[in-house]
Amino acid sequence: MKIAFFDSGIGGLSVLHHAMRVLPKEQFVFYADEDNVPYGVKTTDEVKGFVQQAFDFLVGCDVKAIVVACNTATSVAVREMRHRYDIPIIGMEPAAKKALDLDGEHRVLVAATPITVHGKKMQILIDRFDKDHLVDLLPLPRLVEFAEREEFRSEAVHAYLAQELGRFHLADYSALVLGCTHFNYFKDTMREIMPENMHFVDGNEGTVRELIRQLDARHELEDLPQTVDYYYSGRRVEDPAELARIARYLKRLDFVYDIR
Repeated sequence: MKIAFFDSGIGGLSVLHHAMRVLPKEQFVFYADEDNVPYGVKTTDEVKGFVQQAFDFLVGCDVKAIVVACNTATSVAVREMRHRYDIPIIGMEPAAKKALDLDGEHRVLVAATPITVHGKKMQILIDRFDKDHLVDLLPLPRLVEFAEREEFRSEAVHAYLAQELGRFHLADYSALVLGCTHFNYFKDTMREIMPENMHFVDGNEGTVRELIRQLDARHELEDLPQTVDYYYSGRRVEDPAELARIARYLKRLDFVYDIR
């Protein structure tokens, strides 16, 4: 049986990319809801509907687990999906706790989509772990649009990030939490703007580690040739141009993978 990864668009490829490295003998399904991206500026009810459609499709594919490789979808709908479906469902959590644990003295900046930044789940997370009030939040809605256009190193991207990150005195911060899976594509540009004392933290490693833990507990880890089937909003991706596009994103992720 295969492992499904679901995202509003191609951001979730960053989670799949890590999983492909550490699970070389698993087979995967990747579902990008390209018809409805971006989720981060939609209403909560709209996102819940999109997630429900995706889950109905993926469960019909007889997958053994679903990784919600989208912080926005996790924030809005993952709890409800866990009540509806009897398979492991692993969500993305902004890695604010991890960032605080790594330092504990300097401030932490969490970048995410507007719906994640303003959502109840984020507030609960901060109330639980940010006892010293060290976390600040930064919505970056345009990064999703840039990523979906494969626009990673343009003057517009640099200007946007410089403006938004420039709202904060970054020398006071130890970490930038990438609270949206689309944001990993921009680590090189962000690195140019951030001071040396800041480092990146994301939830990809922890999410895949939890996936492995749950599958191991169920004795469902495989020993098969690695494959990936790609779907856009339920349609199998077979067009060579689209498969080449996905390959370019994965190559980009190879490039930024070790940027800290």
